[in-house]
Amino acid sequence: LVLLLSMISLAAGGKLLVVPVDGSHWLSMREVLDGLRRKGHEIVVIAPEISLYIKPTKNFVMKTYPIPFTQEEMDGNFQAFLQHAFEEGSLLERFLKIYQSMKRVSDFAITSCAHLLYNKELVRYLEESTFDAVLTDPVLPCGQILAEHLSVPSVFFLRGIPCGLEFEATQCPNPPSYVPRLFTQHTDHMNFLQRVKNIMFDIPNYFLCDFVFQLYAKLASEFLQRDVTVLDLLRQASIWLMRSDFVLDYPRPLMPNIIVIGGVNCAHK
Repeated sequence: LVLLLSMISLAAGGKLLVVPVDGSHWLSMREVLDGLRRKGHEIVVIAPEISLYIKPTKNFVMKTYPIPFTQEEMDGNFQAFLQHAFEEGSLLERFLKIYQSMKRVSDFAITSCAHLLYNKELVRYLEESTFDAVLTDPVLPCGQILAEHLSVPSVFFLRGIPCGLEFEATQCPNPPSYVPRLFTQHTDHMNFLQRVKNIMFDIPNYFLCDFVFQLYAKLASEFLQRDVTVLDLLRQASIWLMRSDFVLDYPRPLMPNIIVIGGVNCAHK
């Protein structure tokens, strides 16, 4: 009985800091947070004062910070990005439109991240609180920068990261000659010309992602006061919860700390 009583503390709910990404990313994560709250975990969510879907509920404590944007500017940027992402056209036309849209969205996101990290009052509150882990979507690595500053283990909850950075950070095999790239409509069985096309689709990733993630690397280096890259940040994650499954995606090698949870965001129709 004494032994069992001594183990009770290990089963107690923890305190979780959540740094979400707005949009559909948040709608998927919210389902998980509701489940964690029912299991007795204390949840603190950090979000900008202006957002698309991140709103206060009784299931978690919400801390907000000001950003220099209006609701109309935010809505317009995201609508333009979604429209360009799904438009048809040539590869060059789609690349240029997506590049311009991503730049506007990334400028918004990096500014929001900077206002979070340099909000002295909010960061002081986080430093004085005792969190067991940080739950964040690394598609925008602001949450991981904060986890590094607080020296708290991080759990990633994601569908994917542009340019396949999730597989590079976890050292998963991801050769473009065999693994089909997004928008190619190829399967995992390709002939020689299809493999060449697959490699060509991989080339623009270096240009699309460089201007986005280099800004985060610069911000992280300044805030943490040491030189870091985005890959350095991503490699620190303890657990990767991937909203993927082998019905929608082709089977591929995954590392032991990657857990496939496809369908977790389909709790409701």
